[in-house]
Amino acid sequence: MKQKTTGTARRPSPDELRDRLRRFAAQRDWEQFHTPKNLAMALTVEAAELQECFQWLTPEQCLTLSREDRRAVEEEIADVLLYLIRLSDVLDIDMLQSARRKLAVNARKYPVRLAKGSSRKYSKR
Repeated sequence: MKQKTTGTARRPSPDELRDRLRRFAAQRDWEQFHTPKNLAMALTVEAAELQECFQWLTPEQCLTLSREDRRAVEEEIADVLLYLIRLSDVLDIDMLQSARRKLAVNARKYPVRLAKGSSRKYSKR
């Protein structure tokens, strides 16, 4: 996956985003609504909205979005990320550490010698 840079602005860290989301919710007295269930449901709604951006497009069209369509995708990705950060904060889960652990699990579950070039599930080999 290639990474694009946009200007010289420093990117916020996950912790900075978490803290900004905490303040955002607190200023609006929204903590009462930010239960794990509600946040997980909101997260799936936003993920569905992200999918909708690509519905009916060919693989080629997905990679050559118009400026307007790309902006819509960016906003939906941001919504998914922000809800995920908020959910992990409410549950006091270090999502980066969890991701590192999951990558290690996946490396064992999908060894290169068995998984390379194959989209079949590991249990279907």
